[in-house]
This record gives sequence, structure tokens and C-alpha cells, in this order.
Amino acid sequence: MKRAYVSIGSNVDAEKNIVAAITALKNNFTNLELSTVYQNTAVGFDGDDFLNLVAGFDTSLTIPELVGFFHQVERAQGRQRDEKKFSSRTLDIDLLLYANEVFESGSISIPRDEILKYAFVLQPLAELVPDYIHPVLNRRIIDLWQAFDKKDLDMKAYTLTVNC
Repeated sequence: MKRAYVSIGSNVDAEKNIVAAITALKNNFTNLELSTVYQNTAVGFDGDDFLNLVAGFDTSLTIPELVGFFHQVERAQGRQRDEKKFSSRTLDIDLLLYANEVFESGSISIPRDEILKYAFVLQPLAELVPDYIHPVLNRRIIDLWQAFDKKDLDMKAYTLTVNC
């Protein structure tokens, strides 16, 4: 078994889609843990606020199998893969970390570079695994969060009821 961490986000019927993603993870993987859910403004375009969180779980699937599974869950929630990069999303599930592996193949890059770019990824990841060592930078996730530029930070904790 490998430990994987994913970011989950939505700004279209966000509560329903986030709960669907969490339910899919709970039904298919073990030792699921969830960060706080955060509400933040859309990045890169004008749109409704997003709900974002990070989830960790154990899996026997390979990286490509996991990414394929996430695409199935996204499609089930109405996600169209031909959407513009910065646009509203019914559901976005991105594999951030997979054990301590560094992986590059096609459009899949692990660790995912969004970890270092977006507070809505890094903050909840630091909440779940502060002492995890980034496999490329060889720095703890909490240290990366502490060094993150927070001057334009627009995030707040959001209460989401998950009954699964």
C-alpha cells in the first residue's frame, strides 16, 4: 500500500460535488483523512468561490490508475476535460503526492507543482502532513507553508457536512 494525497476543489454546486468526491474516496480506499475545507476566490478568472481541501488515503493503485479513477469520479459529477485551465469546475481532483515518489509521464507530474503555487493546496496539505518531506525540494511541507507569500491570501475555513 502507498499513501497518496489529493487536492479536491469545486465551484459549481460545490458542496454536492465535494461530498461526492469524498464518498468515492471513502468507498474505494483505506485510512481516509481530510483537511479543513477552505473557501477561496477563484484564481485566474472571475467566477464563484471555490471550496478546496486535501485528502490522504492508502491505495494499491498505481499513479496512472489513480489518475484514471479520479477522472471517472470527475466525469460522474459532470466535469468536461476540455474546459479551459482557469474556469469554473464541477469537480477537480488532482494527485499531489504518492508515497515519496517522483513521477513524470505525459500530463502527470508528481509531486504536483500546484503544491508550491496555491495556498488552497499547500495550507490544507500542511495541516494534514506538516512533517512530510517534499520529495524534490527535500523540505518539510510546514516549512514550505511558513515561507509561502500570504499577502493576498483570501481563504477561510468552511463547514461542510459529510455524511458518509
